[in-house]
Amino acid sequence: MARKNKKLRDEKNLKNSKNLRSSRSATGSMLNIRQRKRFCYFCRAKVDNIDYKNVSMLEKFISDKGKIRPKRSTGNCVQHQKKIAMAIKRARVIALIPYFKK
Repeated sequence: MARKNKKLRDEKNLKNSKNLRSSRSATGSMLNIRQRKRFCYFCRAKVDNIDYKNVSMLEKFISDKGKIRPKRSTGNCVQHQKKIAMAIKRARVIALIPYFKK
């Protein structure tokens, strides 16, 4: 009897998972919200070098807790994201930017 109940539960779970898969979009999210394409701030402005002494510009790429914001949220390209991370780390060492905020 227990095997029969388990088999019925497995079949129901399989049907539910198929329904969920069919309702999702190609990206895998339940909602079909289209986000706008983000462009790299530095490529668009044609900035050649990222200076660690420019604290006001670097603070745009730091979260409210003091963490470096990821590439997916800032929209920067890989090359500029690496340069930003290095500049933020250098500014932290010199104490221009705090390591964390309270």
